[in-house]
Amino acid sequence: MTLSNLPPLVTVFGGSGFVGRHVVRALARRGYRIRVAVRRPDLAFFLQPLGNVGQISFVQANLRYRNSVDAAVSGADHVVNCVGLLANNGRNTFGAVQEFGARAVAEATRAAGATLTHISAIGADSNSDSAYARTKGNAEKAVLSIKPDAVILRPSIVFGPEDDFFNRFAAMARVMPFLPLIGGGNTKLQPVYVEDVAEAVARSVDGCVARGRIYELGGPEVMSFRECLELMLAVTGRTRGFISLPFGIASLMGTVASLIPLITPPITADQVKLLKVDNVVSADAEKEGRTLKGLGITPALASAILPTYLVHFRPEGQFTGAGKAA
Repeated sequence: MTLSNLPPLVTVFGGSGFVGRHVVRALARRGYRIRVAVRRPDLAFFLQPLGNVGQISFVQANLRYRNSVDAAVSGADHVVNCVGLLANNGRNTFGAVQEFGARAVAEATRAAGATLTHISAIGADSNSDSAYARTKGNAEKAVLSIKPDAVILRPSIVFGPEDDFFNRFAAMARVMPFLPLIGGGNTKLQPVYVEDVAEAVARSVDGCVARGRIYELGGPEVMSFRECLELMLAVTGRTRGFISLPFGIASLMGTVASLIPLITPPITADQVKLLKVDNVVSADAEKEGRTLKGLGITPALASAILPTYLVHFRPEGQFTGAGKAA
């Protein structure tokens, strides 16, 4: 740990990712020294303007290689693990990154005498049929067994300028006359703004969050999958039909698409499994105050934020309050 008068040092694994870059910004505003630990530091230099000169540094780290994890954590006062996968990609599998990697970070953090904030996900469950949810659940158990004082944050679907949910379906609506409703579109979601998640992380680093607990982070509204797509269409000014896809058919389509080289499937079979279960804050978390509101954070409405970054998906010639869309 830091033994000087310098500001505390925070290592952020996955600091260049969607959630990670907002975490880095939130920490930089507070004056922390930040060490961004990523596989390709050369692709993370865009983060430098978020802080003052010398405030943000970069280190190469791969959660599959323990030595690099230890080096990235060395000397840190606090560690934040933002790393997660949406799908397996070569050697970067759910098991290798989300489970083995989370354990490696927790062990390195314990050895360094630092504190830890681990970002998981609502739906994390060691008994889940989904490899994503199962490895997230296994990771939580490992983290708390190694670092009982760790803070675990479980967000629902995270939205923001670089998200992979509203942006993905808005792009589909540009070229398709209809949008798919997986399982009928009835799955309940609680979209949470990425800046609110980053603020929760920053408060954990500040020491303002009770440790050794799991917090569930959801937005102010629970919406069905269909309602999320309807909101996206309203914001982008498009009218599209819907086609209901049973879970079985959607899973088969995801499996086939994943076999095509150089193609990123719009949805994977594992993601279809996730959509079989509602992704919302639990009643227990609400009752016990293990939520954004319990942390003193007022969550932002998706309807207020989406127009700030989906504007470029509007049809040519349409106008918004911000001017003409591209």
